[in-house]
Amino acid sequence: MMRIDIRKRDGLARTGTLTIDDKTLPFPAVLETETAFPSLAARGGTNVPLGAPAEFVKTWITRGRDQPVAIHPALENPAENGDVVMPANWHTALANPRQYVTWLKNLKEKTPADTLWYAPGAALPSNVHILCYSGFGLFDYTATDLKSAQGLFCTPEGEFPADAQKAGICSCEGCKSGDLKLHNRLALEGEIGLVRYFIGQSKLRELVEARCRMNANHVAIMRHIDRDYTWSEPYSPIARSGVMRANSGESMERVEVRRFAKRLLTRYRPPKATVAVLLPCSAKKPYSLSQSHRRFQMAIAGRAHELIVTSPLGLVPRELECVYPAMHYDVPVTGYWDAEECAYISDILAKYLTKNKYDRVIAHLEGGALKVAEMAAEASGITLEYTCREHPTGEAALTQLSHALDCERKVKDERLHGMLSYQFGCDVDTRGMLFRGHFPEIFYTRNNQQLFSIDTGYGLLRPTFEGWDLIPEGYRVQISDFVPEGDVLVPGVVDADPEIRDGDEVLVVGKMAIATGRAAMTAVEMKNSKRGVAVRVRKVKKLAV
Repeated sequence: MMRIDIRKRDGLARTGTLTIDDKTLPFPAVLETETAFPSLAARGGTNVPLGAPAEFVKTWITRGRDQPVAIHPALENPAENGDVVMPANWHTALANPRQYVTWLKNLKEKTPADTLWYAPGAALPSNVHILCYSGFGLFDYTATDLKSAQGLFCTPEGEFPADAQKAGICSCEGCKSGDLKLHNRLALEGEIGLVRYFIGQSKLRELVEARCRMNANHVAIMRHIDRDYTWSEPYSPIARSGVMRANSGESMERVEVRRFAKRLLTRYRPPKATVAVLLPCSAKKPYSLSQSHRRFQMAIAGRAHELIVTSPLGLVPRELECVYPAMHYDVPVTGYWDAEECAYISDILAKYLTKNKYDRVIAHLEGGALKVAEMAAEASGITLEYTCREHPTGEAALTQLSHALDCERKVKDERLHGMLSYQFGCDVDTRGMLFRGHFPEIFYTRNNQQLFSIDTGYGLLRPTFEGWDLIPEGYRVQISDFVPEGDVLVPGVVDADPEIRDGDEVLVVGKMAIATGRAAMTAVEMKNSKRGVAVRVRKVKKLAV
């Protein structure tokens, strides 16, 4: 008997448990696959090259129900829900990053979501991070044992001559006893354990960005996955817990960053304002809690729409400063913005200013942010007004900013309206709504009835049942005729809005009950999986039948 339970998703990566007979182990995992899959060694057609033509593949790969199930880019996928799947020779794909991602996409699109991916003979301490990032979760010791036979010392940073074992790099039992094979196996187990932990913390991307620096092919694989945004976006959660560390140039290509920019330019509805003020970001998040932004807000006094220019997100309207990842990112501060940063951020700002017209745009910026604003102004054909060119928080600059707005009327506070448009893509009438609480822990009410609150852990609005009544469509999960008692499991899902991503706030709708909660997987996975939690329910309301 074999059972796969997926517990946590982080992009393509998965953690969970694999049960074989009476033994359960957490994955990603490395194991003696000869014991786990005894029929594998005698099975034919398990070494077909990934690039082999279709006719050759059909001849040599035979269908069967033994685990793991062989899959191939040129083969109609025979895998079913709950299978362990195995693309043979995957270690050869690591040498060709572009083809690696092409094959990966091909296989992912025709393989059930609730399968466990096994990469035979591929895992080393130096590459298991990118394999797990690609969705693999099961490995063997073949590659490390081969390196041991070749006299190579394996570490997460690469493979070195065996005498490196004497350099004090590692203090494992293998190194203490001079057993190279044992060290290499322990190094692989340790790295897989680290990857598993990072997936559990929703921080695998940060680990991959750090680890891949030692191998150009790994960097290229990450970049190829990033650049196919349409394919990779649905796999990425809508929000992660903790800090999003944008410490490398690749951070600008992260799905979360690109998704924020896309929604800003396509969904977000700004308040009605004739004047916009471009402001620098701050290290403290949300910006409004920083000393610098308190001073900016005092000078502006609500007489203009505040837009924060920042890397890597590009542009953050004041209304979206709590939305993930605007309240959750951290970036190295050097005072220098390179050409790639400037081009990316100025493009976002130019598109925003072209779409959303203001009579006046004031630049209260310095350094790289000011350069970006000037590039965007030139591209969008607007004229900037300057209230400073250095020291935006200085008294003289703040006084000049205040005087520049002397004749302007106050702009209506549209924080809730802006967040709703960004998160749900709808135009909700927020007239008459009041907020209470201490920023950013805010609750919105109308006629003493709570409608929305801000989840400061994820930066999302949480609608009550009455709040959902104001959201006309979308982000619904249809269930069969039952009343949820706890979380909604996949077998109970009838349909789901295709826009739903892991972590989205959703409304569960059935004939017997409705419920509010957070999606635990994408809509596609809800509809195509056989096991797992679809929605983590927060509140249930029975309906009169």
